[in-house]
Amino acid sequence: MSKKNYLIVTTLLVGMCSIVYELLISTASSYFLGNSVKQFSLIIGFYMAFMGIGAYFAKWIKHKLIYHFILIEIILGLLGAFSVPLCYFYFWLADYEGFNVFVFFMISLIGTLTGLEVPLLTRVLENDYDLSDNISNILAFDYLGALVATIAFPFFLVPVVGIFKSSLFFGLLNISIGVITYFFFKNEIEVSKLRKRLLFMISIAFMSLIIFSIATSASFMQRWNRGIFKHPVLYTEQSPYQDITVTKTDHEFRLYLNGAIQFSSKDEYRYHEALVHIAMMQHQNPKRILLLGGGEGLAAREILKYDIDHLDIVDIDPAITDLSSTLPLFTKLNADALSSDKVSIHNEDAFRFLMESRESYDVIICDLPDPTSEALARLYSNAFYNLIQSRLAERGLVITQSTSPTLTPNAFWCIEETLAFADFKYTYPYQINVPSFGNWGFIMASHEPLLLRYTESIETQFLEKEMLRHIFYFPKDNRPQGIIENTLDQPILMEYYLDHWRSLSNEAK
Repeated sequence: MSKKNYLIVTTLLVGMCSIVYELLISTASSYFLGNSVKQFSLIIGFYMAFMGIGAYFAKWIKHKLIYHFILIEIILGLLGAFSVPLCYFYFWLADYEGFNVFVFFMISLIGTLTGLEVPLLTRVLENDYDLSDNISNILAFDYLGALVATIAFPFFLVPVVGIFKSSLFFGLLNISIGVITYFFFKNEIEVSKLRKRLLFMISIAFMSLIIFSIATSASFMQRWNRGIFKHPVLYTEQSPYQDITVTKTDHEFRLYLNGAIQFSSKDEYRYHEALVHIAMMQHQNPKRILLLGGGEGLAAREILKYDIDHLDIVDIDPAITDLSSTLPLFTKLNADALSSDKVSIHNEDAFRFLMESRESYDVIICDLPDPTSEALARLYSNAFYNLIQSRLAERGLVITQSTSPTLTPNAFWCIEETLAFADFKYTYPYQINVPSFGNWGFIMASHEPLLLRYTESIETQFLEKEMLRHIFYFPKDNRPQGIIENTLDQPILMEYYLDHWRSLSNEAK
């Protein structure tokens, strides 16, 4: 390969690396802090701004262009390789606000170094092309590399490699580019032999460090999980949609998604009985049921206690439904509900399912994750509840988990406000205690008044008739004033929800 063609290929590869670092850091930040639009927007903004600063600084590099390009690749590779591992490490040990500052500092350094690359490559190639062709070729291959990276990121890097290892692999690629460039242009590097030798030795040392980190990444993640989670980690998987972790002790096991607990086997029945039976008992003859979320099969276990005809379960992540259908811990707890002939599993987005479905349901149960991101907050929006209305049969009703009215009261009442805004005439908020979560809330909604019946023939471990006298009661000072509805255009629910976790972080300082 000629040196000219080599530099063109190099441009494509460095374009891939730079955009991958940006995506990896944005994703890690979104995993840890939620609010993906805010995280991606700010990180992209900082990254682009500091790319401009790097491009501006490039004009002061007038000599030894190849040497400086190799040096930049080595430093950039080291920073990029450990960008995500350092995010994990910092989140483990430091505070919420400090993590934000650290992320912006990291992306600013990477952006500055990335901004230096293209001007240097353009000037290295100025003897092979005229100015217009030179700039066109460099930018075209740089953008092409970015396209390759953005396609590979969601379809391969996140689900197959994981964000932790991906940053290490691409950092290794960056330094490898520097090493290969060193050999291609060894005789043209205008520095002393000692500096050449030192440059090469540093490159090999950094590559060795990254290779060692790749080899020990599983061990690091185990230690990280032990530090983050209270109990020993039994199972962990990075799906295209979320980080899945199962912890286990002698007395219980827990499911976590993106670090947030979904259930504990010791008390999940409280949550699922309250979610399912309060709604199912209000319908005189529930036959067709839609469960949005609940891919672990625990709500399905409770639904199948009724004489239903069919249950559709819509959970976007096949990794959850597969795990819940095969892992003995899960199948024992959910009574193998996902294998029932009455159950159909749909691994797709709940919003899309409601838009495309033409079925009608007597009861729709929303067992969805908390609204930590815009993608989740839209599943609590007025548009989503309008879609639910279109899928309800006559005298049908909907029930949704609604976060904690004690810990996140603004979020809880925002969901109730949104259901009312979506023209559900009657809303029935209620709360129970789940030791693993604390006080937890649910909201039932319908177009006709409900009698709040209780069916004694349904077997339960926790729920009983006497509870209906008090679970619907809220003290008059519990409901905040000025709460507005959650819409697709303004996902205020996410802000209401995340405000609580920010306040906890500030109190911990």
